[in-house]
Amino acid sequence: MMSIGMRKCQVFAALAAVVLGLGLATGVAAQGQLTPVISVNDRVVTQYELTQRARLLEVFRTPGDLNEAARKALIEDRLKQQEMARFGISVSEPVLAQALEDFAERANLTLPQFTQVLSQNGVDIATLRDFVEVGILWRDFVRSRFNRQVNITDADIERAIAQQGNTVSQLEVLLNEIIIAAPPERAAAARNAADQIARMRSFAEFEAAARQVSALPSRENGGRLDWLPIDNYPPQLRGVILDLEPGEVTEPIEIPNGIALFQMRGKREAVQPAQAPLSIEYAAYYIPGGKSEAGLRQAAEVRDQVDTCDDLYGVARNQPAEMLDRLSQSPSEISNEIALELARLDPGEVSYNLTRNNGETLVFLMLCGRTNAGAGTVDRDVISNQIRSQRLAALADALLEDLRASAVIRP
Repeated sequence: MMSIGMRKCQVFAALAAVVLGLGLATGVAAQGQLTPVISVNDRVVTQYELTQRARLLEVFRTPGDLNEAARKALIEDRLKQQEMARFGISVSEPVLAQALEDFAERANLTLPQFTQVLSQNGVDIATLRDFVEVGILWRDFVRSRFNRQVNITDADIERAIAQQGNTVSQLEVLLNEIIIAAPPERAAAARNAADQIARMRSFAEFEAAARQVSALPSRENGGRLDWLPIDNYPPQLRGVILDLEPGEVTEPIEIPNGIALFQMRGKREAVQPAQAPLSIEYAAYYIPGGKSEAGLRQAAEVRDQVDTCDDLYGVARNQPAEMLDRLSQSPSEISNEIALELARLDPGEVSYNLTRNNGETLVFLMLCGRTNAGAGTVDRDVISNQIRSQRLAALADALLEDLRASAVIRP
């Protein structure tokens, strides 16, 4: 008969074997993650980096093949890093820290909040750090290397104004819209619903979904919008929208505390000529209480008191200055969620669909006006900066192509 001592020894041996086996398996998995999968000259990209970048792109709701997009982006990062290393380019810790804060702020989040969102999606903060670091270094490197080569003349500016002013027609789009509220506690359910809606191709299905889940007033008529110039929409979304065929739906578009989707109903050339806005002026008045009954009632009262953005100064009189913002920005500077609201508005019209501070503050948004090319108030500095940005981007793309052509990339 086996003694108690012998049985204990056998149990301990079995446990040791299990622990050792787990340790070996973990070690093998870790080694697999660190395996180089791409080499760019003398620098490698590991499986871990590739997986992390794909997850980061997923958080950004990047459309298409995420693995291929991650592979391409990381190869470009290595090429950029190698070129910048030749010139001894680096970034200080305070500058990088501020850039990370600014990146999170564009999503109306603090950096700790944004870090938590990344963590919940399996993305290490170091992945975002690398992504942002390469971005700001490359931007500054391109400016310092090529800025002297870009000389903007008065003739260049006049030509740009003339080209924009000579537009004989404006493309307009007829869309259905849905914005699903997605506060942190409902984010997973909202993404689920958005993924299902994105696969819809029927107008009736989409409009039924809008009536059921959309947080916008347009849900009452199935999310249907009137004809709107494509230039009313954020620059980064125009291509996505124009690529749609009738009935097709965009991939889910993440905005702070929400997810937007658009369905194409039609495209046409506008009867009246129009120019893309160079700048958009708008006002935002902040009302405590979010979308509570009291907050919405106050927003309706403010709506009835104002006809122009100037009237909001009277509403905000004797209140802290931060209660009212009035901004004039180029379309590319305006955040997606605000740009999507402004796209539906004519000057003097308002919306109060947006919130901030985790839903505790209602944003009363009013469009003051759009400044188009050819208008008497054309800002020549804005046009000059646009031309400079376009030329620097072209020089940067050409440099990157040269680096790629001369690089040894495997596999």
